[in-house]
Amino acid sequence: MGVPEELAERMSMAEQHEYLRSKFSRRTMIRGGAVTLGAVAGGVFVPGAVAQAAVPSQASATYAAASSSESIDGALVSPFGRHLAFGNDPSTEVTVSWQVPTNVKKPFVRIGAHPWDLSRKIEAEVRTLYTPAGVGASGDHTQYYLHAKLTHLRPGRTYYYGVGHAGFDPAEPHLLGTLGTFRTAPDRAVPFTFTAFGDEGVGYHGLANDSLLLAQNPAFHLHAGDIAYADPAGAGKTADAGFDSRIWDQFLAQTESVAKSVPWMPAYGNHDMEAWYSPNGYGGEDARWNLPDNGPDKANLPGVYSFVYGNTAIISLDANDVSFEIPANLGISGGTQTTWLEGQLKKFRASEDIDFVVIFFHHCAYCTSTAHSSEGGVRNEWVPLFEKYTVDLVINGHNHQYERTDVIKKNAVVKKLPIGGTAYPETEGVVYVTAGAAGRSLYAFTAPDSYEGHVADVDSVAAFINTKDGKVNETVAWSRVRYLNYSFLRVDVQPAHKGRTATLTVRGIAETGAEVDRFTVARKAK
Repeated sequence: MGVPEELAERMSMAEQHEYLRSKFSRRTMIRGGAVTLGAVAGGVFVPGAVAQAAVPSQASATYAAASSSESIDGALVSPFGRHLAFGNDPSTEVTVSWQVPTNVKKPFVRIGAHPWDLSRKIEAEVRTLYTPAGVGASGDHTQYYLHAKLTHLRPGRTYYYGVGHAGFDPAEPHLLGTLGTFRTAPDRAVPFTFTAFGDEGVGYHGLANDSLLLAQNPAFHLHAGDIAYADPAGAGKTADAGFDSRIWDQFLAQTESVAKSVPWMPAYGNHDMEAWYSPNGYGGEDARWNLPDNGPDKANLPGVYSFVYGNTAIISLDANDVSFEIPANLGISGGTQTTWLEGQLKKFRASEDIDFVVIFFHHCAYCTSTAHSSEGGVRNEWVPLFEKYTVDLVINGHNHQYERTDVIKKNAVVKKLPIGGTAYPETEGVVYVTAGAAGRSLYAFTAPDSYEGHVADVDSVAAFINTKDGKVNETVAWSRVRYLNYSFLRVDVQPAHKGRTATLTVRGIAETGAEVDRFTVARKAK
């Protein structure tokens, strides 16, 4: 993105960010338009209501010229890229987010219980993101992201909504076809399904997986990082000349068919660190997403949060903070993320309403891929906590394939978990799934594929782990299922009466629709 490679090798994300900001001068950014000045004034994006206030007086003429889009007839501007996200309480809070290709006046969301009753109207926040010429391949590109946080919703209800602006009102009869729906989380334990994958990007396979997972009717979807691949190198280096912010426009258009009705809850991976945007590379993500803000450090770790759906607690972590393999953001939390994680685990395990705890993040705790394999920082920092608090399922991406472990504790197999088997985390250990085959090019295994209908068990598999001293080879016995093709994860949650057995039924689903793995996690309901 503009830093000489020899410098980028030695720079943290924060240092690269400062280099880029000094390289692209205020004069250069003023030429790019008003929104760039918001970045100079101290932020990556600026809400539309305060954008003009961020512009120095001597640039007022430039701002007026750049704001000429205000004269465009709003009826000619169609929203796109709708995506939903839960708030801190999924039973009462949902954020509707979308894009417009140019600046619009008075953006809003209409919402109601029926498509013919959209009387409730909520003003939207505009987050404007500018990428100047010379930062990667984007070249003088402005993106307009809009967000409307809906609160005081009723649990377990279906709502209709439409996004609009002056000149484009979704309540008008000829625009009713643009309406979407969503359903809030229930306020009690009910059966539900959720889906998950990582490493999607833009392309046929990502689109195919999106279409297939929509057919699972999930209550929400977890994206385990490396979302759009606007930064294709993924090393947290500004020397990546292939960075292209416009990839996000394509990605959000691709996923809209699912994300407009299914809350899309991402964790951030190494390809989601974009050095131009904020010291830690997440400023662009802040513009695009509006996620729960209950994590330990919203400013530095915006992808760290938790939410509860029915009897299941979900925790999203940022593994860039602990990654030895790709250290651009190593240690940015100063340990606060791990401290927060333990607090969350302790709280959820003490709750009478929560049976299951599911954790997702990008870098793999346990994987035998020839590309990235396992992350030692995750094993050092978090795996002991997963075992201490008997986490029920850990979902990762990073490696572009499907792999599932046996039941593991202290880096060893506690119990083999064949396809169709059942794990009991309260007394045994933790099961880890790598679900990184959402759409990007596939990696490889050293051992043969072994999946449902094609079992090829082996006693050991050659792999490696990334440590602070580099790669260390290891031979492991915990690799139970390996499938080298495009796929995603489906999880069916079945609650139970107190004292009886609640279950998670976990399935690996191929892009063809075939089941390639299935196992159950069982726990006595509280």
